[in-house]
Amino acid sequence: MNVIVTGATGMVGEGVLLECLENPAVERVLSVSRRPSGYAHPKLTECLVPDFRDLAGVEAQLTGYEACFYCAGASSIGMTEAAYTAITYDTVLDFAQTLARLNPGMVMVHVSGAHTDGTGQGKVMWARVKGRAENALARLPFKAVYNFRPSLMKPAPGQKNIKRSYRVALVLYPLLNLFFPGIPLRRVGLAMINCVRFGAPKGVLEAKDIRDQAARSGA
Repeated sequence: MNVIVTGATGMVGEGVLLECLENPAVERVLSVSRRPSGYAHPKLTECLVPDFRDLAGVEAQLTGYEACFYCAGASSIGMTEAAYTAITYDTVLDFAQTLARLNPGMVMVHVSGAHTDGTGQGKVMWARVKGRAENALARLPFKAVYNFRPSLMKPAPGQKNIKRSYRVALVLYPLLNLFFPGIPLRRVGLAMINCVRFGAPKGVLEAKDIRDQAARSGA
């Protein structure tokens, strides 16, 4: 399969990118990002765009793909709802609408978050914005849309894009994993690949569903 990965300069996208580069089911990877990923690989091509909402000049580079693994995003800490919506809803939807038009039959896998509010109406700002994004993506004319809601994730060995605060938290990973079972990021990437290869039983995958999807070996 040929896949597009966004957010490869962030922790989640980098982990997913590494799995795609090593997985034999993936033939070609296009990293769409605002800056270079820092990786070189025979499978990898990079498309640098300053604004995911303005893709007119790169549409030719975005055609011919079976899947998009949308891992770009930002923390809501310190952001207004309007600013967070621009990144988490508007940008995601504009990007996805372009891909759906250019690639009929594409599978979209979107990284959302644990405790996302599927009604889009709840009291927690980030949760309702993500919920609205999930619902809007599900209405687009893709072959399938899968919203991933991972919780605790463990970076792959050698990952470079890990925030300092997260590196500190990783010291507590074995303890946290006892109460909030996590998943290595390479397994998150494998679960995405398996969604494209085999499908998934539902459109919203919580942490346990992601672990189960990573373990699949056939239909």
